[in-house]
Amino acid sequence: MATARDEGQLEAAQAGNEDAFARLVEPYRGELHAHCYRMLGSVHDAEDALQEVLLRAWRALGRFEGRSSLRSWLYTIATNTCLTQIQRRPKRILPVDYGPATDPHAGPGEPLVESVWIEPYPDSELGLDDGLAGPDARYEQRESIELAFVVALQHLPATQRAVLILREVLGYSAKEVAETLDTTVASVNSALQRARASLEARTPERSQQATLEAIGDDELRAMVDRYVEAWERTDVETVVSMLAEDATFAMPPAATWFGPLPQIEQFLRGFAMVPRIRWKGVPTTANGQAAIGFYAWDDDAGAYLPFALNVLTFRGRDIVDVTAFINRVADAPDPESYHRWDNLPADAQRLEGTFGRFGLPDRIA
Repeated sequence: MATARDEGQLEAAQAGNEDAFARLVEPYRGELHAHCYRMLGSVHDAEDALQEVLLRAWRALGRFEGRSSLRSWLYTIATNTCLTQIQRRPKRILPVDYGPATDPHAGPGEPLVESVWIEPYPDSELGLDDGLAGPDARYEQRESIELAFVVALQHLPATQRAVLILREVLGYSAKEVAETLDTTVASVNSALQRARASLEARTPERSQQATLEAIGDDELRAMVDRYVEAWERTDVETVVSMLAEDATFAMPPAATWFGPLPQIEQFLRGFAMVPRIRWKGVPTTANGQAAIGFYAWDDDAGAYLPFALNVLTFRGRDIVDVTAFINRVADAPDPESYHRWDNLPADAQRLEGTFGRFGLPDRIA
């Protein structure tokens, strides 16, 4: 229910007070950003979309009559803004959806310069709430930004994606969703049925939130520390022992990925975990999952510099997927230089998206 203060801010904003508008929408910024990320699969695109949403809301605020809540009105603008963006660009995916596994003897391969990859989401920095967004929601807030969930969303047609998020993540009724998308309740229910089937086919039976809760904070911390320490001392055997037999290891923006376990081990021994590369790792979280900011030693800098944000996906107590979001440039003239990707300079946008937004240090001495 709107308070007298909210109503006062609304009246002031409708009269053209920009400060009042900023205060009015501020409580919704975080959840609207998360909504745009689910729709678009990219933090960068979500930020652009959110700015467009706020601009559209500011321009249209004089026509807001309060027939729905301000929150619902803003979500309508956000959803339709994202649907417009989706029409303009290809869907975002991860390397495992781009092509078959790579021969581990071939190394990382050349990255794709185009922005086609899912980006990691800084859930803790943006203050994403725990639990359900509403009593009718089916998925918890953090569950709905897990990598597998977001990837599965990107494979849905745009309208199905919007319907599923509005109904199952945000808990809106079929009637409210129909009004948001300017369609019928029957169309919404039909789209939701198809979207559910597709999502369930592409997502694991157990969410990361349930898996990590079963592991427990203390054990999870110990497991992540063990994984980091093994990388730091180039202990391939320990890393391999922590991976599932059908594990995958991907490194966007490279389109290559490795799996199952024997192929990952071959890649680690030949390219990633070799004596000439020295690693440091800083545990963090991303997409509601365990993550590690990995740093590679740089002789010129005399420090460890950011290299990749690794997001870990667990199945039971095994790591079943490693997605290493690398922040180095993707347009080096010599393809062979990607065999020593740690020697290449950072890409500013990727660096911000993999370390800056996550509050990770810019170097380790």
